[in-house]
Amino acid sequence: MTAILIFFCVHWFFSLFFHTFYLHRYASHQMYTTSKFWERFFYFSTWFFQGSSYLIPRAYGVMHRMHHEFSDTEHDPHSPHFFKDVWGMMVQTRKIYNGFVTRTSQVDPKFTKDPLPEWDAMDKIGDSNITRFLWMGAYVAFYVAFVPAGMWYLYLLLPIHFLMGPVQGAIVNWCGHKYGYQNFDNSDHSRNTSPWGIILMGELFQNNHHKFKDSPNFAKKWYELDPSYQVMKLLNFVGIIKLKPAMVTAQMKKAKAA
Repeated sequence: MTAILIFFCVHWFFSLFFHTFYLHRYASHQMYTTSKFWERFFYFSTWFFQGSSYLIPRAYGVMHRMHHEFSDTEHDPHSPHFFKDVWGMMVQTRKIYNGFVTRTSQVDPKFTKDPLPEWDAMDKIGDSNITRFLWMGAYVAFYVAFVPAGMWYLYLLLPIHFLMGPVQGAIVNWCGHKYGYQNFDNSDHSRNTSPWGIILMGELFQNNHHKFKDSPNFAKKWYELDPSYQVMKLLNFVGIIKLKPAMVTAQMKKAKAA
């Protein structure tokens, strides 16, 4: 049982970290710069840890920029206020995302004006059904090897492994726009959901993030902590990434003013 819980936690937190660090804070918002080597390294790592639920950075970036532009309006790709349940929101989000993946949906140029990371060879592998099923098979094999006799209920964790990226995105988009408190009036329903904001690697400080969408630190009050930003500061310190100075300065000034 210990091996299963460790495996689940490793998959959950590493998938979540690259979701927020690479897909969200880099592909969507360009909160830092890095070399081509490290960009590709993080690109590959996003695929590796998301596995069967891999999300293409370019398509994710376009959709997330739309989310900020149209937050909680009828044009928002995934506002919970236009759906009866989270499943309906996930289905609609997937439909919009697929349109950007296949490039069959028309994209407003303002959402592609800033560069988006692209690696066609990696995406062809990561987004193929064969690759996704191989990942799913690997997860099942691990469970078969390590689930103790009589603990069949642990297999119920497998669907989360299969859909890890979308599940994490659904939690953030649903809870982050329905439950919690607001530090700022953003003219939308974005909220901060602590302590889950910490457990979700900072992603559930949605109200803060929608106020300062280009700030790499999603925490704004003394009692809030964004774990992903702490990792980013370390990566910045050792020279792997470079946090954009203007964004860091603006974030500090705005946080003090608040």
